[in-house]
Amino acid sequence: MNNMRKPILIGIAGGSGSGKSTVTNELVEMIDGDRVVVIAQDNYYKSQNSLPYEQRVKTNYDHPFAFDNDLLIEHLEKLKNNEAIEEPIYDFEIHNRKEETKHVEPREVIILEGILILNEKEIRDLLDIKIFVDTDSDVRIIRRILRDIKERGRSLESVILQYMATVRPAHLQFVEPSKRYADVIMPEGGYNKVAIDLIYSKINTFLNENEEDK
Repeated sequence: MNNMRKPILIGIAGGSGSGKSTVTNELVEMIDGDRVVVIAQDNYYKSQNSLPYEQRVKTNYDHPFAFDNDLLIEHLEKLKNNEAIEEPIYDFEIHNRKEETKHVEPREVIILEGILILNEKEIRDLLDIKIFVDTDSDVRIIRRILRDIKERGRSLESVILQYMATVRPAHLQFVEPSKRYADVIMPEGGYNKVAIDLIYSKINTFLNENEEDK
């Protein structure tokens, strides 16, 4: 696939529960599925094989140090050069990476989704479009509670304690300030149809140019 034109890389950032996945899913539905791939920053949390479970549960997943950014950057560069990658898979129930990986082929459109992707300059520099999904904190915490209980096997008490101890402080220190780097700040929790249509229009222009170059 090395004769392909370099893909367009779109970053979708925002706080936990802001609606990043909603925006991502909307865009994926609008783009031909064979032309887009989604990379989750959540899968690039550092391996914690050396730590027992009791220590792994204490990891601050909302701090930049929790991420293996070197591997993420390496993989993004490969995808932009039309090379396949083996994406790690993170299991939040065991607080560690799974042994298996996910084979990812490059596509014309790459969507990178994650809370801190705009916080890292090396990642920002790889992005062609930078989006920040801006949502009120009360909506975000309710969404996080529902997600973590349903999908990650957490108790209500543990979700609330984690939010107060690490999620909220990290959001104020790292996530919220990073929106100044965004090309587009999208309010209304990812349900802003006008903004999504404008972003898709930009992507579609890129795809049409790809077709003309073939």
